[in-house]
Amino acid sequence: MAEERVIGIDLGTTNSLVAFMYNERPIVIPGEDGLNLVPSVVALDVQTDPTARPTVVVGNGAHKSLMLFPDRAVYSVKRLMGRGAEDVQDELKLFPFRLADNIQSGEVLRIRLGEMEFTPPEISAYILRQLKRNAERYFGGTVTKAVITVPAYFNDAQRQATKDAGRMAGLDVLRLVNEPTAAALAYGLDREKEGIIAVYDLGGGTFDISILKLQDGIFEVIATNGDTHLGGDDIDNLLIALAIDDIRGDLGVDVRSSAEAIQAIRKAVIEAKIELSSADSSRLEVELPEGHHYCREITRVQLEALIKPVLERTIGPVRQALRDSGLTSEQIGEVVLVGGSTRIPAVRHVVDNLFQLAARGKKPHTELNPDEVVALGAAVQANILAGGSKATEDMLLLDVTPLSLGIEALGGVVAKIIDRNSTIPASSTEHFTTGVDGQTNVAIHVLQGERELAKDCRSLARFDLKGIPPMSAGLPRIEVRFLIDANGILHVSAREQRSGKQAEVEVKPTYGLTDEQVETMILESFDYAEEDFHVRQVIEARNEADTILAAVEKAPQHPAWQQLSAEERTEIARLDRELLGIKQGDNLPAIRQATEALDKATRRFAELMMDQAVSSAIQGETMESASTKLGQGPTAPHEIAPAEFK
Repeated sequence: MAEERVIGIDLGTTNSLVAFMYNERPIVIPGEDGLNLVPSVVALDVQTDPTARPTVVVGNGAHKSLMLFPDRAVYSVKRLMGRGAEDVQDELKLFPFRLADNIQSGEVLRIRLGEMEFTPPEISAYILRQLKRNAERYFGGTVTKAVITVPAYFNDAQRQATKDAGRMAGLDVLRLVNEPTAAALAYGLDREKEGIIAVYDLGGGTFDISILKLQDGIFEVIATNGDTHLGGDDIDNLLIALAIDDIRGDLGVDVRSSAEAIQAIRKAVIEAKIELSSADSSRLEVELPEGHHYCREITRVQLEALIKPVLERTIGPVRQALRDSGLTSEQIGEVVLVGGSTRIPAVRHVVDNLFQLAARGKKPHTELNPDEVVALGAAVQANILAGGSKATEDMLLLDVTPLSLGIEALGGVVAKIIDRNSTIPASSTEHFTTGVDGQTNVAIHVLQGERELAKDCRSLARFDLKGIPPMSAGLPRIEVRFLIDANGILHVSAREQRSGKQAEVEVKPTYGLTDEQVETMILESFDYAEEDFHVRQVIEARNEADTILAAVEKAPQHPAWQQLSAEERTEIARLDRELLGIKQGDNLPAIRQATEALDKATRRFAELMMDQAVSSAIQGETMESASTKLGQGPTAPHEIAPAEFK
């Protein structure tokens, strides 16, 4: 029996493709119509029998339905993957389809097509099934395993939604690979490049920039950035808005409420945009309802002026990726262009300026079709996972996580466990303890972001570690382990090492995160760095003060207290009152000074306590059990039990 093939799939915003390795080279598998590109459009066919269930059409057939029956078709669904209803209101103004009624906050989106409803993963699954059929027809056999590409800046919810779509399509998704990384794989295979490479990927709905290091067959992403709400669709929407305003001004007709007119305009502006990549001017012509006809000429100069704000939005992520990598633009050896929008001359001009290519006698790489290069790279990765061939047997792919991951520690500060831009798959472990005597339950709050305080980061998950034996605060040793698998999905586990109690969670998608939150997380971490660091230092100083104040409060219960002189006890009480008053303020030096003073005053008492604990241990009682007696009895589980970072 022949070994089953693993296919590579580019599940794109505008078009999707499927590819595989043939004779040591990746090639794209054509569809039934002989075309490599499958439009990422899904539509319900119109039935003559009203009682029959509508047929779902994918690709070019659905594209035709989009023009005739726009309320029964959906496109650019990738922009809706893993997002909540509140996140997509701007898109819906220009999309002909509408959301289902009564979607609650936190629920997955449901799109209404005709009389039926679908989630974005279900729509994507229809596209994946079509690609799967194309491959099976080509091979003459069943295909069940695939590698699927995603934008590098997709968050965990969007990645999980993509995996869900693959499962619904009957595919075992062996790996999700970042689109820019897939492009680097394609060029690395064909061109055998070594050095530092930037992959600038401006597709239909997303923008990604990745800085990669290629050496000895190892592809390592050293920095990544991007914008999940930026692409060719935004250029199309600007042209559509221009045409709508023209029609209203010149013809006195408002076509905004006509889905049919909007789609006719959309088709015309896309054709004009494509023509302007090679011509100086193009004619926009649209036949509108009620016999109206719209016609105007648009030049490349006008287009470039119109889309300049869109192109400028790619500059910030590029510069941030360079800063994260610790490199200058002059240190980038090669630049790879990916995505159909990079055919626009103005885009290439922006790239040239960003990386000073012409000044260095270089040009961006465009040897491979920018629409196909991601699928070709996915085929390379699929071949690696399938056992490979001589062309890929020595290759290794390393991706990175775009944002730091950690948990909330005592006082609401963030204890980072996996840093931003860490290579994945990644695993890291840190140790924590309890902040309350007798605590039997610890709440683990998983966070994503670059800020110092939990309230300023994105909440990913919460789970409880229960059944911890009651001990004094600080005695339990809780090991928290973060694992990001090869698909970028986060797994978190917590284990109390003394008792062996453990709990774990696979972080599930969380909807309702706005694009603005994702895109500004990193920039805010810089803007508020000084302020955040000061607040964190104050919180940590208060935590330290609370620890010593709690110990002093319990001190009179210990026999060693009576061994102190009256003067020593009076001085400790005075410094205790002083610290209690100072720690409520924000004067960091004063809090530290008062804490150090009280700590110094209680050192002899601590030595006396330790002497008695050692004496008890010698007499057959462990230091742990002796120390536990100093604490209180079991307490009820805490709703949010703080963990103190150690």
